[in-house]
Amino acid sequence: MNKSFIRYIFSIVITVESLFLILVSGVSLIYHEPVFFEYFITGVIFLILGIIGYRKKFDSYVFFAKEGFITVAGAWILMSVIGAIPLFITGEIPNFIDAVFEVVSGFTTTGSTIVDDVTALTHASLFWRSFTHWIGGMGVLVFVLAIFPSAGGRAIHVMRAESPGPSVGKLVPKIKDTAIILYSIYAGLTLIEIICMKLCGMPWFDSITLSFATAGTGGFGILNESFISYSSSVQIVATIFMILFGINFNIYYLILIGKLKDAFKSTELKCYLGIIVIASLGIAINTFNMFGSIFEALKHSFFQVASIMTTTGFASYDFDLWPMYSKTILILLMFIGACAGSTGGGIKVSRIVIICQDLANTLRQYIHPRQVKVVRFEGKPVDKETVNSIRAYIAFYMVIYFVSLLLISVDNLDFTTNFAAVAATINNIGPGLNLVGPSCNFNCFDYFSKIVLIFDMLAGRLELIPLLILFAPFTYSKKEKKV
Repeated sequence: MNKSFIRYIFSIVITVESLFLILVSGVSLIYHEPVFFEYFITGVIFLILGIIGYRKKFDSYVFFAKEGFITVAGAWILMSVIGAIPLFITGEIPNFIDAVFEVVSGFTTTGSTIVDDVTALTHASLFWRSFTHWIGGMGVLVFVLAIFPSAGGRAIHVMRAESPGPSVGKLVPKIKDTAIILYSIYAGLTLIEIICMKLCGMPWFDSITLSFATAGTGGFGILNESFISYSSSVQIVATIFMILFGINFNIYYLILIGKLKDAFKSTELKCYLGIIVIASLGIAINTFNMFGSIFEALKHSFFQVASIMTTTGFASYDFDLWPMYSKTILILLMFIGACAGSTGGGIKVSRIVIICQDLANTLRQYIHPRQVKVVRFEGKPVDKETVNSIRAYIAFYMVIYFVSLLLISVDNLDFTTNFAAVAATINNIGPGLNLVGPSCNFNCFDYFSKIVLIFDMLAGRLELIPLLILFAPFTYSKKEKKV
């Protein structure tokens, strides 16, 4: 294992995050807030540590998939702990586990919170919460690959370990160029949303923070009632951009290079948009009597379906008050999630499409044992390795889900709360139902359960495997032979 290069990547991550913390201290100066010292000093200390580690020579660029998984999982844990320090030392979140929970929720773009009154937080801390969404949305290590020298072609192991979806490839021959393209599209869409929010009459601070949270499909709001008190125009803009950020970013690249036909014939895109439309219409019909207006019913249903399916987690209405049919649709959407290669979480539409085909082929083989059916996706055959990896993902997902459900049940809360809490965290949604619904938060759990849910948030954002490999004993076994 190339420990020196892993240390080198960690040093870059620490350096980048320290610069972000110094940036946040500037926000406190703008609003004349007393937390400048905590953010600035934390940033400076870790900037020095990061530069020291960055300048230290490493042995070689030799870097394999195992190192990629360990680097990504370790880096996300490291930056979550560092990011929690200013929230803790300012006293705005007085317990360190709570502070880590909040920052992990930010970086993983989950949006679950333990803060009872977010309006009591300083502008600097509100900005930091939303900014962690934006950093984590595309991936901090993808950002690192875009601005720092990478390990050549082997950097794909880092990108694959961090980027959401069953498979990740290069848009262009060089990994660094691919990372730059992805972040350019990401930053461009974010800027457009900020301008649109501002044109709808929102203050600059609200426009920027909520656009960061939407872009990362995170869901941290700056008001306790999320989007409920904002105008219809703001809610409609947010709905559109939540849907846009839930689309595979490869689609935008194809559009930019003029391959419109290839972009719009995507099976995953059609399924993603189709599910949003069908689910929204179903909820609108079911909740029409509550709103008394077809416009209001459609506006809230599309907003909430987009919010839950893209795993953003904003609320334009307390959907915990909706009929059971509508709430069940939302719960199902939590598991489906957005497209692969987007900033959204969940199992992903592509995996759902592939696994459904695989199940159908399995049934056909019971009737016609000699018939060979190939799973196809986006017009191309899917190799057995990819299908098997998706099967393994679903198996790991179910094991983690139900073990987590069992562990947090020690708090003796109701089943709906526990079930929704695990669904909301492992799928990086944010709010759930009952005690963790849109009008509540996750402070109802004790510290042990919060640690379990922190693991779930990280596992969900990193597609399970990197975190499992990080903690697996055989990962570090010296007896294992190299192939």
